[in-house]
Amino acid sequence: MTTVEIINKSANALPHYATEGSAGCDLRANLEESITLKPLERKLIDTGIYIALPVGMEAQIRPRSGMAYKEGVTVLNSPGTIDADYRGEVKVLLVNLSAETATVQNGDRIAQMVIAKHEVANFKEVEALSETIRGEGGFGSTGKKD
Repeated sequence: MTTVEIINKSANALPHYATEGSAGCDLRANLEESITLKPLERKLIDTGIYIALPVGMEAQIRPRSGMAYKEGVTVLNSPGTIDADYRGEVKVLLVNLSAETATVQNGDRIAQMVIAKHEVANFKEVEALSETIRGEGGFGSTGKKD
């Protein structure tokens, strides 16, 4: 288990995992007043949470499936990445993809945060890449039938 230092400047509880097997913990809106999202509108929502991740870790900010399904509201830059050297407030960029207006209230669960390990790559410039069966086949190329 990884230890993440956290400051909570909101009146909400610390992020927590809903079940023992949950990969993501809920982030809640930290608002002085409710926010309305018109169809196709996006807004940056405060959480009041500040974290310090160990080097080699990232926090991924992902949509909540229920909010996306029931309200059409999702995280726009999904997954958003919080880097280990970032010390600002964790904010969530929500977008309303539905045809109806959506409202976000203080304390609403607005996203999930997944803490994950990552690698730092050592890029080595070469003249050619190794051959594969797929080659340069791009979007949708692996599902084609001859």
